[in-house]
Amino acid sequence: MGMTDVLVVGAGPTGLVLACDLARRGAAVRIVDRSPAPPRTSRAKGPNARSLEILDDLGVAEEVLAAGSAPLPMLKYRDRLPVAETDPWADSSPSPDAPYDRGRLIAQWRLEEILRDRLAGYGVRVELGREATGLGEGPGGRHVDVAFAEGRTERARYVVGCDGAHSSVRKLLGIGFEGATAEDQVMVCGDVDLADGALDRTRWHQWFDEDGAVMLCPIPGTRTGWWFQAGPERDGRGRPLAPTTDGFRRLLARHTALPGRALTRAELLSTYRVNVRMADRFRAGRVFLAGDAAHVHAVAGGLGMNTGIQDAFNLGWKLGLVLAGHAGPELLDTYEEERLPVAARTLDLTSERLRATLEAIRRPGGGLDAAITPDTTGLGVGYRWSSLARGLAEAPQAGDGSPDAPDSEGRVARDGDRPAPQSGDLSLIHI
Repeated sequence: MGMTDVLVVGAGPTGLVLACDLARRGAAVRIVDRSPAPPRTSRAKGPNARSLEILDDLGVAEEVLAAGSAPLPMLKYRDRLPVAETDPWADSSPSPDAPYDRGRLIAQWRLEEILRDRLAGYGVRVELGREATGLGEGPGGRHVDVAFAEGRTERARYVVGCDGAHSSVRKLLGIGFEGATAEDQVMVCGDVDLADGALDRTRWHQWFDEDGAVMLCPIPGTRTGWWFQAGPERDGRGRPLAPTTDGFRRLLARHTALPGRALTRAELLSTYRVNVRMADRFRAGRVFLAGDAAHVHAVAGGLGMNTGIQDAFNLGWKLGLVLAGHAGPELLDTYEEERLPVAARTLDLTSERLRATLEAIRRPGGGLDAAITPDTTGLGVGYRWSSLARGLAEAPQAGDGSPDAPDSEGRVARDGDRPAPQSGDLSLIHI
């Protein structure tokens, strides 16, 4: 039986970022996904500023920027009439230490496509239709055997579960996923087409009424595609109804000045419930959890996919150094040490931003901008408290993000032009 260095389970943004990072470091990596084909999902609306820095380091930021659009001003309505417009980024601009001052709107499926192409450039392709059904530690704890539904078993030095909130890897490890689901906080979502010219595509339109809400944000790279989010229809007992195309049309007609027939297509329909949970540990021996497999939280602030991308980048360089023999395996202990507190803080932050948003939309002119704060950019995340940074007091301090800075000729050095500092080589300034 052959041995791979790292087997990544789950090929969403978290798994793809990890696989790209490991592959460029020369690690033998494989990535599998239970889906028979790449899912065409649009759940996340795009990377935040911190994730764009990571995508830059991976060499795909320019393609992401070209495929997406800048965050849009938010036009808020009450009783079908516009009442306020807000641009949360109006006073923000790039700087040498924050070249990306805001995130990017891009369909999740398109971001995944870009990352898959980057991974293929390293000779690694996603193995689709492969569901992990068993995990077993090898003799002496030197590897992990992974059983698959089709009856095959693969062997890897390390395994990383990036397989979402219903993670098979987490369940196979028996790791708890404590938290709560708010059954009364429900939203229906989908990708829709509106009649050409029905709405201004330079705005994120948000109708908040006392009896419900509809939000429509244009999907970049499409002519008539929109992200649709709304409060659900309810039955006579107040229970939320499952989303349907006709239901979306009724919601559109009820809350907006558009007729229901303006919605010409609806797909990828889903019901979202606020779910706040976190794994009680992010590692069991040679198996790690990252992204939604390790933590899920309120959608407010758009930190779900982004926290997973940042998990992957933190773990990727550490695995790379250990596999290359440049660091001892104890370095891997710092993944949970650093990322679990960040995830816990993210759960608190998003719950607070959700509370603030629900309060804001009660008043005419309130909208989703209430969810956006400097914390949701991810740029403030650091690890001064990490064991890797102990006893050091440089400025910037160990554990901080490493800023880009102009060189002697005034040009800004980008991460792609110079090696990124790594904790493993004692620069101790890392993601």
